[in-house]
Amino acid sequence: MKNIVVIGTGYVGLVSGAGMSDFGNNVCCVDVDKDKIDSLQNGIIPIYEPNLKELVDRNVKSKRLKFSINIEDAIKSAEVIFIAVGTPEDKNGNADLTYVLQVAELIGKSLNSYKVVCTKSTVPIGTGKRIIDFINKYNTNNIDYDYCSNPEFLREGKAVADFLRPDRVVLGTSSKKAYDYLRDVYRTLYINKTPLINTTIETAEMIKYASNAFLALKISYINEVANLCDEIGADITIVSEALGSDGRISPKFLHPGPGFGGSCFPKDTKALINVAKKHNVTMNTIDAAIKTNNNQRIRMLSKIEKLLEGKLNKRTIAVLGLAFKQETDDVRESASIDMILGLIKKGANIKAYDPVANDSMKKIIPTIDYKLNWQDAVKDCDAVVIMTEWNEFRGMDLYELKKLMSKPIILDTRNILNLAELKELEFTFDNVGRK
Repeated sequence: MKNIVVIGTGYVGLVSGAGMSDFGNNVCCVDVDKDKIDSLQNGIIPIYEPNLKELVDRNVKSKRLKFSINIEDAIKSAEVIFIAVGTPEDKNGNADLTYVLQVAELIGKSLNSYKVVCTKSTVPIGTGKRIIDFINKYNTNNIDYDYCSNPEFLREGKAVADFLRPDRVVLGTSSKKAYDYLRDVYRTLYINKTPLINTTIETAEMIKYASNAFLALKISYINEVANLCDEIGADITIVSEALGSDGRISPKFLHPGPGFGGSCFPKDTKALINVAKKHNVTMNTIDAAIKTNNNQRIRMLSKIEKLLEGKLNKRTIAVLGLAFKQETDDVRESASIDMILGLIKKGANIKAYDPVANDSMKKIIPTIDYKLNWQDAVKDCDAVVIMTEWNEFRGMDLYELKKLMSKPIILDTRNILNLAELKELEFTFDNVGRK
């Protein structure tokens, strides 16, 4: 087992650090944000992720996991350093590597013995060489180290399970020594015969982008099929079930909706296209997936406008679900943002509710009326739009919903409501590919 420092306590860093400590390693998670570190030291988790607090608490109690703002000292005492800072999208659609390179500089200045430096942040293919150059520039004492790429494949809402029981672990290493170090980090998984894919740094970087782009393709594909189902009267739920039963396809990511969002798919698909352009390679399928995703959001807005006969001005509409998916408070690139802004532009008044993401959305759209439950959100509304597939919305009493609303009009962009019950209660409704 290894002494590890994880630089960055965001979504990836915190889950990874807590997970690696659960494997028996000694882990220090560090961050420049003192308030965040203070919160973590006091047992307060800054993000919503099922089972994460239990994982953190268990390993803090065992003294395998700690938090600090003293990054340099943590680096010096570590055997393995994981870079897990943000790589946000810049104005040109490229990954912004500012934070990654700042960390690389700090690592170079702080090296005092052999260490394995490993990137978990999603970075464009070829970034490893830039990080190595930065470390070397500031490694004036020529301390020996190895650089590796260890991309994460964590689904928000299921991140803890994904880390503790992954399908595979990808290790892009530069030496056998580095691989042996990382195999020791993941010894628990290795013993349990989890595949450890050992490859080059560039290949590991490519695997991450290729994986996310492929999943984005699946989502865009099923959305286009669902849109055709709308027009011909077919049922997308049966179509997707049949597709998913084919072992070559699998049922995962074949659920139509308002389009993909979150911190990964939108950013990573654009970044991959930009990398391809630099190498004079066209990626038509991925470009089409992005366009389809954008069009899907426009289509959802058109659906609610049609339900209200084109009269959105001064109508009160409840938006249920603000996070980009269930079981997270992450609203980055959420389809709800486009829906709300589109409705506001057309003159509608918005009431909104999400079980955990109200505060996150307030930072982006502070001016709408946020409610603490779905009943208050839908009361006296002219229409309801379901944007996130929370179980709370699946289980809504539709009879109560109808009584609370001014008009029984509903757009279910996640296909979670019972069609027979909607028809029986005489709702005016629409969804994505179901009749």
